[in-house]
Amino acid sequence: MCPGRRLVLACRPVTGAWLRSLGLVDSVVAVDGLETAEGLSRWASGSSTHLAVNLHGKGPQSHSALLSTSPATLLAFARPELGVDGPDWSDDEHEVDRWCRLVRSAGGRCSREDLRLASSRSGVPYPGYVVVHPGAASPSRRWPAARFSAVVGHLVGRGRRVLVTGGAHEQDLAARVAGGRRGLQGADARKTGARDLSGRLTLGQLADVVAGAELVVSGDTGVAHLATAYAVPSVVLFGPTPPWTWGPAIDAHLHVVLWHGDDRPGAHHQGDAHGAALDPALAATTVDEVLESVDRLLTRS
Repeated sequence: MCPGRRLVLACRPVTGAWLRSLGLVDSVVAVDGLETAEGLSRWASGSSTHLAVNLHGKGPQSHSALLSTSPATLLAFARPELGVDGPDWSDDEHEVDRWCRLVRSAGGRCSREDLRLASSRSGVPYPGYVVVHPGAASPSRRWPAARFSAVVGHLVGRGRRVLVTGGAHEQDLAARVAGGRRGLQGADARKTGARDLSGRLTLGQLADVVAGAELVVSGDTGVAHLATAYAVPSVVLFGPTPPWTWGPAIDAHLHVVLWHGDDRPGAHHQGDAHGAALDPALAATTVDEVLESVDRLLTRS
């Protein structure tokens, strides 16, 4: 779309470092939410030759943050009150389709196939394992730990090695799900069949672990998107957000989506993706249906 231009991404430093290591961006401006977006104007330093692209949302805050950099052009969804022209925002489309539509509106090439990532599958602890990721940013999107633990027990009973993943702030949750098998190595990990890796992986290492997995089981969160990108079979538990907005957008045959809300566009379950309590649509997902989906994908693989 802009050959010869440098691609600068405003995002969290951890994410940016990983994307730079993959060669997907040239440099990164550290931004951790809109409250830190003033750093963008300092980065621009009065330049008015750059193209700014808003892949954050429909504004107005994100639009204003990018306008503060005085871009030659702002590619974004329309906000007439800010003088921003562009395509109209629609709530009734998949997130991937929404952003591809924005890029195509400016003449760029973009499709769901661009989600794919190549993997070296290096640095994985051992072959033939299942990743279970119980965490999510908000309590409304966290299936109960006891249910995830039952899934881990089932997988171990089937002779699968299980890696439980999570961030440093999710170590208590991961320990409960893994049954206290924190940091087991070598023969101990092979004996129990489960290993808690929470807080031990960089984002790049987590991506490698997901890429090398036989199966991923998680809620609607970043690890599920990595499974999609690396074409790793997955069982994804949805609620409050419906899968037709955030679910696997490619390789439908590889993924099982479990959802108990209304899946009709425009009439879906309206839960709070940032809520402090478990969403009813997610709570309705049972251990038995997760195990049935897990067994089906493992048998197929």
